Amino acid sequence: MTTPIALTIAGSDPSGGAGIQADLKTFAAHGVYGASVIVALTAQNTRGVTAIHEVPGAFVEAQIDAVLDDLQVTAGKIGMLATSEIILAVARALDRSRAFPLVVDPVMVATSGDVLLQPEAEAALREFILPRALLLTPNMPEAARLLGTSIADGDDELQRQAEALLALGPQAVLVKGGHGGGGEAVDVFFDGGAPVFLRAPRIPTRNTHGTGCTLSAAIAARLATGMRLADAVRAAKSYVSAAIRAGSMLRIGHGNGPLDHAAAGRTL
Repeated sequence: MTTPIALTIAGSDPSGGAGIQADLKTFAAHGVYGASVIVALTAQNTRGVTAIHEVPGAFVEAQIDAVLDDLQVTAGKIGMLATSEIILAVARALDRSRAFPLVVDPVMVATSGDVLLQPEAEAALREFILPRALLLTPNMPEAARLLGTSIADGDDELQRQAEALLALGPQAVLVKGGHGGGGEAVDVFFDGGAPVFLRAPRIPTRNTHGTGCTLSAAIAARLATGMRLADAVRAAKSYVSAAIRAGSMLRIGHGNGPLDHAAAGRTL
């Protein structure tokens, strides 16, 4: 029996709610073996980020080479990349490897509002990472920032931004609508065909730390098992909704608390 393996390339969250830690919890909840490459250490908790220590690009490359030289990775995700140096290092390492489905979560700003991608690195992200993505998963502020426009207001504008993001090179785009208003969280999935709007009831909770990391990791986990992209997106959204609902009962930290990855996994 072949074990599905997913790789996350992202930053570390010592409080355990986002980044590498959330990704590995999500992989485990889906029965997928998780490997990880840490590109940055952060000092953060549920209230915010107080410091970031970037890993040198050469060592990021060494981590990726070591994993891919030994493990048969069947899907991966990219999260926080922080700097142009790290972005270029990741691109070089991926160029040397066997291709696998890649979900790119363009982490630019934390839930707390702290900047996680240096502004001068945004061009490098567009040029070297987005064209490698099977799926790009920005939230509404990240989509607007990548396009140099205002945050989408309504389904029509959300769709137009998804179409514009597809032109940047990914094979498909999922614009996440969690930052929108109303009683539903509305995402739009677009791969060049008819746009698909994915709706879920908005859950009243402040425990949303790591939601974007969890969603992209859940999609990667499903892809690692061989699931089709559109089906993986739908299944991952259901998983995240369950994790938010279960996490709303948690009392961890004094700010935006984490999701409950394990409880949601038991519903799979």
